[in-house]
Amino acid sequence: MVSGNQKKPIYSTLIEQYPSKFVTPTRIFQNIHRGDRIFVHTGCGEPQFLIKSLAQYLEKNPKAFFDTEVLSWYNLGVTPYTDAAYQINFRHNSFFVANSTREAVNSGLSDYTPIFLSKTPSIFYSGLVPIDVALIQVTPPDDHGYVSLGVSVDIVKAAIENAGIVIAQMNKNVPRVHGDGFLHVKDIDYILPYDESILEYKQEPTSDDVANKIGQYVSRLIQDGDTIQVGYGSIPNAVMANLKDKKHLGVHTELVSDGLVQLMKLGVIDNTKKSINRGKSVASFCMGSQSTYDFIHDNPSIELRRIEYTNDPLTIAQHDNMTAINSGLQIDLTGQASSESIGKIFYSGIGGQADFMRGAILANKGKSILTIQSTADNGETSRIVPFLTEGAGVTLNRGDIHYVITEFGICYLHGKNIRERAMQLISIAHPRFKSHLIKEAKKENLIYQDQAFIPGKKGEYPEHLETWRTTTDGLEIMLRPVKISDEPLLKDFFYDLSDQSLYRRFMSVRKDLPHSRLQDFCIIDFSIEMIVLAVVSKGISQEIVGVGQYGIDQHSHTAEAAFVVKDDYHRKGVGTELMKFLTYLAKSAGLLGFSAEVLLENRGMLALFEKLFPNLDKRLTEGIYELRMTF
Repeated sequence: MVSGNQKKPIYSTLIEQYPSKFVTPTRIFQNIHRGDRIFVHTGCGEPQFLIKSLAQYLEKNPKAFFDTEVLSWYNLGVTPYTDAAYQINFRHNSFFVANSTREAVNSGLSDYTPIFLSKTPSIFYSGLVPIDVALIQVTPPDDHGYVSLGVSVDIVKAAIENAGIVIAQMNKNVPRVHGDGFLHVKDIDYILPYDESILEYKQEPTSDDVANKIGQYVSRLIQDGDTIQVGYGSIPNAVMANLKDKKHLGVHTELVSDGLVQLMKLGVIDNTKKSINRGKSVASFCMGSQSTYDFIHDNPSIELRRIEYTNDPLTIAQHDNMTAINSGLQIDLTGQASSESIGKIFYSGIGGQADFMRGAILANKGKSILTIQSTADNGETSRIVPFLTEGAGVTLNRGDIHYVITEFGICYLHGKNIRERAMQLISIAHPRFKSHLIKEAKKENLIYQDQAFIPGKKGEYPEHLETWRTTTDGLEIMLRPVKISDEPLLKDFFYDLSDQSLYRRFMSVRKDLPHSRLQDFCIIDFSIEMIVLAVVSKGISQEIVGVGQYGIDQHSHTAEAAFVVKDDYHRKGVGTELMKFLTYLAKSAGLLGFSAEVLLENRGMLALFEKLFPNLDKRLTEGIYELRMTF
């Protein structure tokens, strides 16, 4: 580290050209007056030495100014303006609540201004929030006299353009980054040369099983060629760690992180399929390690742009296949989510989450994904709740979210009614809290009053049994156990069956399948029965094309089996794959065989059983074949 008092050749020409800009810290800070609004460079771009010098100036001159308002967005480093010792000098006002300011905000020593990050510059330009002084950090100038704002452009450029006085710490360790972060040295009023390491935001690769599981689920939804936005934290890190096998991903985000840079280095992110800014990773700020700063330095494939550009939902929406991935603190059964507060406690802020989620929804084939751990407080509290806790800020409303992912699965909310949303979210809640959520949802009339539920392991969805098969006809189907949220899909499936197929399956002329009957197909005890769905993807939705099931006879340790296939999918191999999979599951459970009843006229089902079980025993009684199949 080079001493701030040491003369450096790099600045000699500058000092000769602009002597009035190079004065002592005392002379610089004499330009701050009582009641001024002071803006501080954001995130890892914070000018640490400049802020420390300001604090030292106040120690020597405690009455130099009073009641100044310090404006910032994200603070990682030195924050003397939140200390009680400087109460008479500063009042901190943050547009986002970070670790370093959270206690001050919640204790009333600092203020928090909730605002969409994309709209923050507008309050500077309109004069709604005037700025008297901007404290920033920049690179030394290039041959043309331009300095770079380095790792944080975001709202900084707007603050500079509206500030009465601009004071810059000039630091040769700041990376020079392409994009909107350049300004001419003549537009800086005072320069304080001081070289020091810039702030790093380090997060080791997560070994958290919960975060990794969520990351694996997210990776299922990311397609080759998608343009992605990812936040920061353990879950986003896990998401990026699970994208290493993807191809031609693009980036349009607010944050460049270590995880994204790693994907760039691996060639996963090449931006070749982006709809706009093709070939460029576009962001607004960077928070990471020194190796990440080295990578973005003078890298023409990376641009840091103004936040009013990166976070504008209309800009985001111009990207086909835009996928926004963000984290939440709490979500209720109607689909409202909070990512900024825990009840009445301000935890973070609106930030850019809503900007990107809404932009993704507006995009052609866009997806908005909210990731959330199922529990908090070491498993004592469910993050999925009947309604948001009193005081919680609604960061995302009921129309902002397509997918919600916990470590227990994926649910899709878009276009779903409240009852369907509630059941979808309950299906991915921690098993410990599902019974409570069912009870509360009934109490609030969110779901059927007679909604059944099987608590504990017996009713827990066996995700490990999910598998893909290709039928003899070349049809790709997913075989999976039924979920408690599958009732709407099952209703569509059964009502799409012909009268003949319904009769052959149920051996009854009854054609209705009300909620009370449908529950028997999606609320099951997996220890005594199994229902498997054959599912095909229809764009963003799923279609059930076949249902197979067996129920265990405890006395004989065999099971009664049955299946039905949608009429449009007859003779495509769906029934064969269903019965093969059911047989595999039954054998794995130690069962000794199957029994089945097949109508005499149902020659297709009979032929399938005879093909799979050549030695089956069959007996015809009153137009019904009774089959016995031993494994």
